[in-house]
Amino acid sequence: MYLYKSKDYFDDIHNIYIGASSKNNDGFIGKNYIKKFDLSDQDDTYKVLDLLKSKVYMKINIDESCIVGWAEKFYREHPKASKGDFIGDDTGLVKITGEIREPYFFKDFILPYTEGTNEKFKYLMDKLNDRLNKKDLGAYYTAIPYAKKAAELVRNAISKVPSGNDYIILDRCAGTGNLESVLSDDELSHCVLSTYEYYEYKVLMERLADKVRTIIPPTENLVKYSSGFVLNGNALEKEYLDNSIINSYLKDKNCTIIMFENPPYQDSSSITFVENGDISRRATTRRKGSFVLEEFKKDIKKFNGQQAVAREISNLFIWSAFKYYLRQSTDSYIVFSPVKYFKSANIVNKKFIKGFLFNRKHFHASPSSISCIQWQNIDDFKLDSLSLDAYDIVNNDILDIKKTIVIKKIETNISLLNDTRKFSNDLSGGSVVKSNGYEDEKWQHHSNGRQPIYNDNIVGYLVSKSSMIDPKHYNLVRTNFNTALKNSYGFWLRKDNYLKKLPMFVAKVIPLKNWYDKDVYFTSNDGGDAFEKDDKFLLNCLIFTCLTPKNKCISFNGSDHRLYLNELCFDTGSLASEYILSQSLNDYQHRIISLWYRILKEAKETDDYNDEYNYGMYQIIQELDTYYKNDKNKKVYNYTELHSDIISMKSNLNEFYNSYIKDDMFKYELIK
Repeated sequence: MYLYKSKDYFDDIHNIYIGASSKNNDGFIGKNYIKKFDLSDQDDTYKVLDLLKSKVYMKINIDESCIVGWAEKFYREHPKASKGDFIGDDTGLVKITGEIREPYFFKDFILPYTEGTNEKFKYLMDKLNDRLNKKDLGAYYTAIPYAKKAAELVRNAISKVPSGNDYIILDRCAGTGNLESVLSDDELSHCVLSTYEYYEYKVLMERLADKVRTIIPPTENLVKYSSGFVLNGNALEKEYLDNSIINSYLKDKNCTIIMFENPPYQDSSSITFVENGDISRRATTRRKGSFVLEEFKKDIKKFNGQQAVAREISNLFIWSAFKYYLRQSTDSYIVFSPVKYFKSANIVNKKFIKGFLFNRKHFHASPSSISCIQWQNIDDFKLDSLSLDAYDIVNNDILDIKKTIVIKKIETNISLLNDTRKFSNDLSGGSVVKSNGYEDEKWQHHSNGRQPIYNDNIVGYLVSKSSMIDPKHYNLVRTNFNTALKNSYGFWLRKDNYLKKLPMFVAKVIPLKNWYDKDVYFTSNDGGDAFEKDDKFLLNCLIFTCLTPKNKCISFNGSDHRLYLNELCFDTGSLASEYILSQSLNDYQHRIISLWYRILKEAKETDDYNDEYNYGMYQIIQELDTYYKNDKNKKVYNYTELHSDIISMKSNLNEFYNSYIKDDMFKYELIK
């Protein structure tokens, strides 16, 4: 073993490498080592151990490749810190010298960042927000290849400007100006830009102030600053709507308004960060109570009365664009956003010109779809679908994946299929469970919520709410579900109709592998209850439900001294098992259920198996598919055959859904 000085490799360490470390390293010449150790010698071995325990580090430079990691570490260790505390500089209105410029907490690890401004981090500013404000800003970074593609729509809108008219390109949430950076000098000269976050405002000013028509506010001495935000750059407040610069264009009949935006899209009710487990310190948003929000709520009936629509920040931007800024038929809006504002929220009923579907993976998010659409300010209340060409990014270039995705509007929510019946023999009380299916022994009734009940005919509690397909909007547990009781949603699943209700759950768990399928398909009740007459479809939904670990019904002994048995599994004697024995199965159904019986047999041979219970896949995974970690911290499963069959079942279930359920979901418009 050899010991080298890190400082001798300072420049090499700061290079950006792509690919495996063992490749493309021809020509690298190592420096002289300072010591050689013989690991067969005990004294040398102890010296190596002492070196590994030492706390001496080589300080590194902060650059684009590492600043996000340092920011995460800084906010994790100092959760009350702000963005200014981390990247602040001594220029401009607010002079805060941040950690990267005068290291204190990281003084042993990083060298001072000596650049005067943060322009170098222009593509990463959204990733550098402190945790308690990330929610306030949402996500509106735009990848350059997508910005270039969107600029095609801007130019189409410019072509519609009447001869002799002036025009402006308005972006109320420009961030650091990534979206506008792809425009020509002439196009930039028509831009009116603003952003809400102070440090992004500073970068925006540095990048584009001398190229655009104006930035709001136009100079930093006019900034109304508060806690890292530009208050007079908040597009959701009355002060912004009354801005004299913007109003001069809105009042000019010979000026065409083109809006070009990637507004924040993040539900302002979601909890993105909780400090030290204390929910009272969860991230809050300054968007709540804004002028635009309050005005939007007055129109809530137009959006099917859905209060959740008002919580999505992007909806407020899109609605206010048409409400306050677009006045003439030649005005246009080019907007990046998830499709739900059109598909389910009914916010836009305007003329569709053209649009694209992009991969959110390239927006500092997980792979899923986001639309970029050009709307013209002409009413169109008959539009019920959009066709969007899908584009990905590969090696920083736009890639046409040769797919056209159709976005269909939904009219009704799947929750209209909820069973609202009450039974005369329903008993007050009963065990209450958490979202993981296990009992919540600390449950306390909420005055505005539902009371837990018990009845022998209850086999589960099912939640299938909203139109979105994601884990936040479905649950299937054995009995009273705590969160659903508190907020009065979902319903008790009964023995006499469980077969007809399980498709509501199965619709929510459709396996979506491709990014261009995610956030495109929603659940609905547009097909009514026609599916209830299709016995083959109901059988397939039952099989899937009983074999998927997303069904979190379990057997347990409740604190109410009742034994709750899982009836929605294929263990011996369960309600579902008795039903399946009465049915004729096709080859695939028989094969997948045979795999289940093998899993059940293996589960019964484990040490923790309780023969009093009915077991489903979820409970087997949670309680019986046990493992330990070896000296390399890798999981080693105690029952390898059981674990292997569980993995096989998961892949078989996806194939089963795609082959026997998916088409019928679309046929009956449970998914649309």
